[in-house]
Amino acid sequence: MNSTPEIPDPRPLYARASAQLVTLIAAVRPEQLDNPTPCAEYDVRDLLGHLVSAARRIATVPEGSEGKGPDVPEWTADVAAEQWPELYEDSRKQMISAWEGDEVMDSVVTVPWGRMPGRIALAGSVMETVGHTWDLARAIGWTGELDEEVARFALGTARQALPANDREQLPFAEARQAPEGADTSTQLAAWLGRDPQWQGPDAAQQ
Repeated sequence: MNSTPEIPDPRPLYARASAQLVTLIAAVRPEQLDNPTPCAEYDVRDLLGHLVSAARRIATVPEGSEGKGPDVPEWTADVAAEQWPELYEDSRKQMISAWEGDEVMDSVVTVPWGRMPGRIALAGSVMETVGHTWDLARAIGWTGELDEEVARFALGTARQALPANDREQLPFAEARQAPEGADTSTQLAAWLGRDPQWQGPDAAQQ
C-alpha cells in the first residue's frame, strides 16, 4: 500500500462487509456464545464484543481521537444473543457516517496500528471485518457463501500490509497455505495466520 491513489474507495466495501457481518451475527444462537473461534484469544461472545467496540473506536478517528475511544465499552458480558445484531448495526452505522466525507480519505489519520491516509486505514478495517466474518462463520458452523468481492479487496490489502512471515512485532501468526480451491475468505484467513481447516463444534450439525 505504497501508493494511495491505487487503492479503491474502501467505503462501499466496508458497508458491504459490515452488512454481511450483521447477517452472520443474527445467526448466532444463545448456546453458541461460548463456542471457540479460529482467533484463539476470543470465544464467540468475546469476538462480538471486539467487533462492536472496534467499530465504535475507529468511528472516532476522523474526529481526531486516534481510535482510542476511552468511553467505548468492550460489550463482552451480560449481552443476550439477540441483542448483538442491533449493537453491531449501530456501530457500523457510526462508522459509515464518520467516514462519509471525501476529505478524510486522503487526510493523514492516526489509528491503533499507525499514521496513514484515511483510505488505507479504512481498508485495514475492511480487512479486519472480513477476516472476523470468516472467524464467526466457522465458529457457528455457518455454511452460506461469503461476499467474494469484499474478500478479494481484503486479501489484497492483507498481502500489501503484512509480510508472509517474520511477524514477531505484529498481532498475526505467519501466513499459512490455503487448501486448493479455497474461497477468497478462507485464503484471507490463511494469510492472516488462521488455520484454514479450522472447524467449530457445530460444523457437523449444519
